[in-house]
Amino acid sequence: MANRPVFIATRGSALALAQANAVLAQCRATFPAHAFDLKIIKTTGDKLLTASLSQPDLPKGLFTKELEAALLAGEADLAVHSLKDLPTDLPSGLKLGAAGERADARDVLIGRHVGGQAAWSIDALPPEATIATSSTRRSSQLLDRRPDLKVVPLRGNVGTRLKKLAEQPGLEGILLAAAGLQRLGFTIASDGGLRGDEVPAGLIATPIGLDEMLPAVGQAALGLEIREGDSNASAICAKLNHPDTWSCITAERAFLKAMGGGCHLAVAAYAHVLGSQLHLRAVSFLSGVPRRGETGGPVADPVELGHRLASELGAAT
Repeated sequence: MANRPVFIATRGSALALAQANAVLAQCRATFPAHAFDLKIIKTTGDKLLTASLSQPDLPKGLFTKELEAALLAGEADLAVHSLKDLPTDLPSGLKLGAAGERADARDVLIGRHVGGQAAWSIDALPPEATIATSSTRRSSQLLDRRPDLKVVPLRGNVGTRLKKLAEQPGLEGILLAAAGLQRLGFTIASDGGLRGDEVPAGLIATPIGLDEMLPAVGQAALGLEIREGDSNASAICAKLNHPDTWSCITAERAFLKAMGGGCHLAVAAYAHVLGSQLHLRAVSFLSGVPRRGETGGPVADPVELGHRLASELGAAT
């Protein structure tokens, strides 16, 4: 490795820093003789705090482009991404080098404690309740299950979203990723209460089962992007990569790419390993109606698995 520190590029949000610091700790523990440091970079997505992520004219790589520019310029050696934010088509000269072990891939429904209610669910939401999310994937699955609900956009970091929920009486709930909550130190108590630093009083949280809402492609997994041909970064990735997670996200990303490739498409997919087999489930709302499917095959052939399921659900031509 070079004498200078290995620079790890990251966004500056609380969640991005928590994730990057976890990777930084892994690097330092695995390679104690070498120096590592973070390089914090502001992305386009961080600047467009009021834009809805469902807008079709938003540029690709909202949360990744500037990190990738730092890689290509040699100003950083690895970039840490939430894999759900990483486009399937990477800039020339870059590649996905590793995927960290996946955390809880579920979404979480968060609302206010009302009338002694300790926990709730999508089906238990009041008629015509207003739920906030900027994800087309979440809103499509939510409205498919409960077409009476009203879905409104919501941007901001986790703390901002929780505060908006607590302070807006007309807002009954929000949807967040379980992995993001966990990485920020939030927990769900046995009584359903959401616990953590600066959590507004009276909020309850319930994880949504994968049979009710499939996650975004790559959700809860961290990706390490590196330059092609960088032997030092490749050696780091070889030690940090989690093989089962890699197989799963490879199948999911192959599916997404075949469906059109956008991180904000109204599609969802989740793969998991069972022995030597990989199982993949997905749903697409691209045709205006939900199309669901699942398939399985050898762990060693995740790309073919993703392409097969995309073909069944109407892959982009």
